[in-house]
Amino acid sequence: MTKVDLNLWLFNGGSSVIWDEARWPNFSRAELSCRHCGEYVHDIDFLDALQAVRDHMHRSMRILSGHRCALHNARVGGAPLSQHLGMAVDVALSTHDRSELVASCREAGFTGFGYYRTFLHLDMGRPRFWYGSEKAKKTWQTFLD
Repeated sequence: MTKVDLNLWLFNGGSSVIWDEARWPNFSRAELSCRHCGEYVHDIDFLDALQAVRDHMHRSMRILSGHRCALHNARVGGAPLSQHLGMAVDVALSTHDRSELVASCREAGFTGFGYYRTFLHLDMGRPRFWYGSEKAKKTWQTFLD
């Protein structure tokens, strides 16, 4: 285990992190870990924000991708400096009102937004946004205007 900053811990496999089920009842370490190797970044502020969105939305949030180790990030075509190398999530949109989801995520403190056709990327990096494609841009602009 390596301490990255005050609230951020990197775990290389194993189960040494103590998951607080009372604090984050709607998520699990497994769904936020690297799908390739199980590496996990424990970011308390991020998890609190994610749970706040879930509490506000009153509906489940399916996480398509959470933390990624460098090898997995490269294999899936992730940006070389992707926030997924730390802590970021891609949330499936199938059961969500896009406008409500984005508003809730902003309120919770997320600052990085990637707008894709079937998912929303969230992170707490520098404030920015992007569209995954022209089709995604056209779809999202009706919800973001």
